[in-house]
Amino acid sequence: MAPHFVFPQNLRALEKDEEWDYQDNHLSVQNPIDVSRLPPSQLEEFVKGVSFDLSDKELFCIEEQDVFDRVYSLARGFSSLTPASKFILVESLRSNLSVLLPNVDSLVRVSQVQNDDETQMLDRLTSYRNAFKIYTFFLLHIILTEESNTDSRNNPKVTASSRKKQPVNSWNWELQRGRILNLIANSLEINLMMLFGSADPDENYLSFIVKNVFSLFEKAMLLKDSETKDALCHIIGACATKYHYTEQSSASIMHLIHKYDFVVNHMADAVAFAEKKYADGTLASSLIREIGRTNPKSYVKDTAGAENIGRFLVELADRLPKLMSTNIGLLVPHFGGESYKIRNALVGVLGKLVAKAFKDVEGEVSSKSVRLRTKQAMLEILLERCRDVSAYTRSRVLQVWAELCEEHSVSIGLWNEVAAVAAGRLEDKSAIVRKSALNLLIMMLQHNPFGPQLRIASFQATLEEYKKKLNELEPDKLSEGMKDGVPSDNDLFNGDGEVDDANAEEVTYHQPESLTDSLPHMEQAIPSKDSSVPDVGNLEQTRALVASLEAGLKFSECMSATMQTLLQLMASSSATDVENTILLLMRCRQFQIDGAESCLRKMLPLVFSQDKSIYEAVENAFVTIYIKKNPVETAKNLLNLAIDSNVGDQAALEFIVGALVSNGDISSGAISALWDFFCFNVNGTTAEQSRGALAILCMAAKSSTAILGSHLQDIIDIGFGRWAKVEPLLARTACIAIQRLSEEDKKKLFLCNGSRIFGILESLITGLGLPDNIWYAAVDKAIAAVYTIHPTPETLAADLVKKSLSSVFDRSRGDALHNDIVDGNFTVLFTVQVAKLSRYLFVTSHVAMNQLVYIESCVRKIQKQKGNKEKMGSEDAATAGTQKDNSINAELGLAASEEAVLDTLAEKAEKEIVSRSSSENNLIGECAPFLSKLCRNFSLMQKYPVLQASAMLALCRFMIIDAKFCDENLQLLFTVVENAPSEIVRSNCTIALGDLAVRFPNLLEPWTENVYARLRDPSVSVRKNAVLVLSHLILNDMMKVKGYINEMAVRIEDHDERISNLAKLFFHELSKKGSNPIYNLLPDILGKLSTQDLQKGSFCNIMQFLIGSIKKEKQMESLVEKLCNRFIGVTDVLQWEKISYCLSQLSFTEKGVKKLIESFKTYEHALSEDSVMDHFRNIINKGKKFAKPELKVCIEEFEEKLNKFHMEKKEQEVTARNAEIHQQKVGNIEGFVMAGNGEERAESDIVEGVSDGEVINTSMDGETESLDDKSTSKFVELEESSGASSEVSEQEEETEIQSLRVDRKGVSRSRGKKGHVKDLKGDFSATTQRNIRSKKQVEE
Repeated sequence: MAPHFVFPQNLRALEKDEEWDYQDNHLSVQNPIDVSRLPPSQLEEFVKGVSFDLSDKELFCIEEQDVFDRVYSLARGFSSLTPASKFILVESLRSNLSVLLPNVDSLVRVSQVQNDDETQMLDRLTSYRNAFKIYTFFLLHIILTEESNTDSRNNPKVTASSRKKQPVNSWNWELQRGRILNLIANSLEINLMMLFGSADPDENYLSFIVKNVFSLFEKAMLLKDSETKDALCHIIGACATKYHYTEQSSASIMHLIHKYDFVVNHMADAVAFAEKKYADGTLASSLIREIGRTNPKSYVKDTAGAENIGRFLVELADRLPKLMSTNIGLLVPHFGGESYKIRNALVGVLGKLVAKAFKDVEGEVSSKSVRLRTKQAMLEILLERCRDVSAYTRSRVLQVWAELCEEHSVSIGLWNEVAAVAAGRLEDKSAIVRKSALNLLIMMLQHNPFGPQLRIASFQATLEEYKKKLNELEPDKLSEGMKDGVPSDNDLFNGDGEVDDANAEEVTYHQPESLTDSLPHMEQAIPSKDSSVPDVGNLEQTRALVASLEAGLKFSECMSATMQTLLQLMASSSATDVENTILLLMRCRQFQIDGAESCLRKMLPLVFSQDKSIYEAVENAFVTIYIKKNPVETAKNLLNLAIDSNVGDQAALEFIVGALVSNGDISSGAISALWDFFCFNVNGTTAEQSRGALAILCMAAKSSTAILGSHLQDIIDIGFGRWAKVEPLLARTACIAIQRLSEEDKKKLFLCNGSRIFGILESLITGLGLPDNIWYAAVDKAIAAVYTIHPTPETLAADLVKKSLSSVFDRSRGDALHNDIVDGNFTVLFTVQVAKLSRYLFVTSHVAMNQLVYIESCVRKIQKQKGNKEKMGSEDAATAGTQKDNSINAELGLAASEEAVLDTLAEKAEKEIVSRSSSENNLIGECAPFLSKLCRNFSLMQKYPVLQASAMLALCRFMIIDAKFCDENLQLLFTVVENAPSEIVRSNCTIALGDLAVRFPNLLEPWTENVYARLRDPSVSVRKNAVLVLSHLILNDMMKVKGYINEMAVRIEDHDERISNLAKLFFHELSKKGSNPIYNLLPDILGKLSTQDLQKGSFCNIMQFLIGSIKKEKQMESLVEKLCNRFIGVTDVLQWEKISYCLSQLSFTEKGVKKLIESFKTYEHALSEDSVMDHFRNIINKGKKFAKPELKVCIEEFEEKLNKFHMEKKEQEVTARNAEIHQQKVGNIEGFVMAGNGEERAESDIVEGVSDGEVINTSMDGETESLDDKSTSKFVELEESSGASSEVSEQEEETEIQSLRVDRKGVSRSRGKKGHVKDLKGDFSATTQRNIRSKKQVEE
């Protein structure tokens, strides 16, 4: 009989000369052969010989010494074998083991049937056992060897040449590996109890198997092979469960999960396989117990391990929900741990359990009730975790709720509670939580159990009908749980808040897989107009439907109430907020939630966002909602948008329509449909719709100018025809269309219809056909159209100004009016004349502005032509003479002189617009001094506010054109912008200030403070425009951020939310510039705000926002030092509080904390205040969170130092206060004693007072008695309040001693009164001091 085979620690341990020396009865290697030294041919023969012996002899020939030694030699030198030799050896060992396994089973059966010699049977069993172990050992060793070789080959450091050689020596190892491991896994399923002679196999055998299999789990590439992975999981499950190797397997699994993140899913598969294969959850329960009893604090340090453990728990709950539900109590205590990753995992586990663990309906009523209570408890935990301290956990909970909604695992009774939680989380401070809340609401809408239409009005109408129906069904009894015929929640839920078993099936609706399947009976229940309420059945069914309708109405109201929050989220700085908000609003619109349509229109301005993802989200939503329809419907959607949009939305609409036309998203069919609407070819088209269609066509023409050319005649006939009287804005839109024509179409229009179109425009400008509120907007575009299509627009513009002037007054009356205005007499002005004068000023100023633009465009056109000419000349210049001429011109500077001449001409032309020349009259220039005098007549302006608006607007335009005129009237402009009663005038002037600052920055620079002062205007519109103007100037580097930026900071807390948001947006954009200017501005802003009359909450909010915009650690560290230095020299307690608050808002780093500790001397005097100490304690608490052990010790020492210094300061303050109080008591007592000595002592007091240089009013003699009375009464009050003794004699001696201990400040203050003239009648304390001095002199 061969010796026993015992699994060694390693392969070489089988050799006798190794440290692990085998006993005589253990099989070991006697004659190993170094196969790596054999020639290839001899090695091949050697391998074939071994293979022949293994296949020719009996299965357990492997235990023969010679065969064992040769197999060992090949296994040891396996790496040096050729692929063919490897295959032969592996196949021989594998096939022998595969044949051996059924032989073991047959041997067991034979032994049970036949009664052979027991010794012979034992020998056969021993041989089989030896062979089984040897085959297993060598095959596993070959796997480990080949895998280590594979790892070395995959090493990135391997050279290119070696990688090229690899395919030559490669063989299909993956297939062989899977077969071997499957064979070993199957070997664990045979009757090993018979083979090993006990219930459990040899401990050494299992240890060897488990150890090596777990080592294979550490190889990520190996686990990608499904066959190999399944075999490994099979082996782990069998060893741990079937052969009770649970404890060791659990420890190994936990180790791998902590160490490698890629094994989590595979370990969960192995555990689940063990439970399903052997119907034994011992391994899973052991792992759950091990995780449950782990100290939660250990997961705080091991974050990677905590994440892996969490993923493992979730995967396990997904695969074994019932087993996990029975053991969940072991894990719930970890909700109180500090590791948010574990809490996240537990939340995920609960979600899996709620969705999967309670689906079966079998079992007794009592067990169903227990399951319901367990599920309810899990749901309550999930709701509670929505308020978790960690944003990651809050986000994860909301994600779990979304998954539950998707799987229809949320009951109607809980639906609205979840919706309310999600709506509340929309205002969470963390972006990831808000994102999850938005996604949850999207999922709740998509899978809602109430139907595809969620209009509040529809639900209310239907609910009322069914309430009446319910009242008819139970006319005689209104139960206690009813209110106005509506069942209370208690009718549907039992006392524990559970769904009552009896009503559960009635209340719980069938939840649809898609929206089209949503509640057929609910859709039937919502009646159409003029239809009766359908009968849904008996009383209970009607009651359930009423409850469902109430829940649906509540859900609809909840969604509608979130619209205001969604509007705020669309203005969020987080791109994910904006994108998911748009998606939610689109879903709300699909379900007809009230307010969703109007909110979606608010997204249009977001097309100007610099964030590409936000723009794409808006564009996709716009296309989905308005464009992806048939052409007529698309056209109707677009023109309705144009009609209903404000100025800002129209600019955004123009931008996005232009982009969609360029991309081809707006089809030619939609363009044709728009022309049909404009031309009234569609039945029922209104003038307003026609105008909207033309507006969209004008927007599209920005990207494709040819769109308008095909309908020129229609634009003139309809735009300026009879329909313009019905819809006055149609003429304005037609003027815009003329401006958008291509150059060819403009020439065509001028040649064919020039006189007609200019006549129309002239009558539009000078006529009285349009009302005032539309005339100004129409004339604005009409004048622009003249300058766009007329070849010499200045001639036509001059005629327009003259006709406008003559429409106001004739020449003789005009002079009288001019003189009256100058003299301050405005009786000649009538209402009609004021309106005409306002129009004249508008036309004149607007012509002047367009003339300036026209001059600049002419200059650019000349420069462009010149540049093109030079470019062509340089390309075509072939002759040397041309090149020579060019070089001569360059040398003489002729090119530069041409530029100078052009600039001079342009400058002269611009000046001639407003400035009058002494030699010739200037049409617009004549109006300028008249306008200036008119605006200075404040009494006239106050009487006619409309005239003041037009006059100031014209004045501002003239100032923008001419620098001299601007300089002369700047003071007037600022006077009006500060004192004008009309907020419209102040707003217009504020906007004009921005334009002036761009055009003439040097002139506006001295008035910077006055520009910032507009931020304090009482009018909301003025403040809003001031914020916009200053934001534009500062962010575009057209105005320096001077010492008045604190005014902008105050606007962060403006009462108007729009202004507040604009101010926040300004500082957010400012923080992106350079190295963040806010960092340099913050100390100055703090200093200015500290002295302003700001509420404490407003100051804190402003500084918190500004400090939050500073992200760089170095800047934060520098701010610590700067803020600490601001304590120096400050004695105001309020400023101490504000500075310390700002310090507490900083994000402290290790260096920042050290700087704070080093700067202790700068703020030690402020530590006596409790509020200051609270802010420093907040800083310390922040520092402890991130501090390393060494720094933590320093922080704790610093905390002790602060507390000690604070207590000392408090004691000093208390002592000083007590001393001051005691000094007052002493003075009062002495006054009483001295006054009691009578008139003689009073005289001595007077003498003493005189000797001290004090002049005493001698009229006090008659008042001694009253003075004594006052002293007595005051002393009695003090005595009663302090509990002092009533015996004055006992107090005297003590008073003299304590008076020496009076605080020095009090003494110096009392002595400082010497030399001043006093009235004894009105100065009691001075008398008391003199009494004390007199007594001391007598004693001496």
